[in-house]
Amino acid sequence: MPRLFIALEMPQEVTLSLSLLRGGLHGARWIDVENYHMTLRFIGDIDAPTADELVNALDRIERPQFDLSLIGMGSFGSKKPHSLWAGVSASPELLALQAEIERICQRLRLRPDPRKFTPHITIARLRGARVEDVVSYLSARSNFQTNSFTVSRFVVMSSRDSVGGGPYVTEEAYPLHPAFATPPAVEPARDATSHYR
Repeated sequence: MPRLFIALEMPQEVTLSLSLLRGGLHGARWIDVENYHMTLRFIGDIDAPTADELVNALDRIERPQFDLSLIGMGSFGSKKPHSLWAGVSASPELLALQAEIERICQRLRLRPDPRKFTPHITIARLRGARVEDVVSYLSARSNFQTNSFTVSRFVVMSSRDSVGGGPYVTEEAYPLHPAFATPPAVEPARDATSHYR
């Protein structure tokens, strides 16, 4: 059965910026550009009835669109680095969306993710990369930053258990709502009798 996770997709201009970070580090297995995403909640392997419950529950989320940008880079695994990532700007809206998704997952008694939510986009898996090489790679790209972009939906994606992740398939998409505009001025009520003269 495919593994499920809930994520944000990256727009084309952001994936282009991320693709320019590829290369220059021995032992890095670079994520395919079309597979860049930000995981909001890893679900894993679940049965079909539970997956249906999850899909229906997520459909009740009512949240506004918000802006994000990517900033900075880092690695996971301090003494033995195992992945490279691009960081994400602080966003209360992002944290609120992720927290609501987490509450839904807990209500459905899904296995908790032991890792604290740390917004990031994985750009490479590392195998045999030396710590000093990783430090050098990151320091040369410490000023990485993208323009802000609007997050207009989140998705449920599936993946096969393959080396390096992917290919990923979007199974369901959930729109976020545009920020509410100022309502138009209400016209004064007309004299009802004037319609019948």
